[in-house]
Amino acid sequence: MIYTMTFNPALDYIVKVPGYQEGTVNRTAAEKIMAGGKGVNVSVVLQNLGVPNTALGFIAGFTGGEIERILKQLGCHTDFIRLPDGNSRINVKLKADKETEINGQGPSIPESAMAVLYQKLQMLKDGDCLVLAGSIPSGLPDSVYCEIMERLNGRNLNIIVDAEKDLLKNVLSYHPFLVKPNHHELGALFGKTLTGIKEIAEHAYLVQEMGARNVLVSMAGEGGILVTEEKQAFFSPAPRGKVVNSTGAGDSMVAGFLAGYLDGKNYEKAFRMGLCAGSASAFSTELAAGNEIAALYETMIKEPIKQI
Repeated sequence: MIYTMTFNPALDYIVKVPGYQEGTVNRTAAEKIMAGGKGVNVSVVLQNLGVPNTALGFIAGFTGGEIERILKQLGCHTDFIRLPDGNSRINVKLKADKETEINGQGPSIPESAMAVLYQKLQMLKDGDCLVLAGSIPSGLPDSVYCEIMERLNGRNLNIIVDAEKDLLKNVLSYHPFLVKPNHHELGALFGKTLTGIKEIAEHAYLVQEMGARNVLVSMAGEGGILVTEEKQAFFSPAPRGKVVNSTGAGDSMVAGFLAGYLDGKNYEKAFRMGLCAGSASAFSTELAAGNEIAALYETMIKEPIKQI
């Protein structure tokens, strides 16, 4: 079973405002409300691919109830912990001449709720996958992912971390199965801007030396790089298409990679599936449907992946 963990899920309020102007009244041309958060997005795309999974996390208030309702409507299984106070956050995604995001803070998570989470995580079985994705609410320390991995240390679990800065750096010594920085986040780990396939791959290897078993680097429209525990490195350009929505593309890449890996434990297939799922979401107004991912995969499988 795959479990996704989202500490701070959200309602994403996506509004299209052509000709947006500051300091005056603007009218939307289109609007949409979706359940959001990195782990939530992974769960939705896995569900779209027919891969059973459970979404874990914390919800609060009427917004939390709506997040859960939307996910259940999409067929996702949830096991959220409901907090007694506050409301789950609302993130505003403004689509105008430039994309602008305003992300809410989210509710406080008390120690009692964290204790419930740790109890749930102890129920994971050998061979299960746990996806730790996204930011941590301000009331929790940056070490919380490390705390989770410490408690699960020694278990036969595949833990995937999609985070940045210290949240990512601090977990590497616990040897996560997969980390998925984008090339900007990868460079930030080393205090530099990375350019070119060779330099990005070299730094992915450095992250592997720091403890990660596999390193998947997303490069937006340029494609991606995978460095595997089998000491292989792959590069592939992204499938061709028109980008209409960047939200959730990286999370979709994680979902596609996991779906591909669990179907035969072949890293090249997992890499292709990850690229196709990420691109399919970028080419869609919503997170990618299973048939959209499959269509891209059928096209991409005809092209060889470059080993670097």
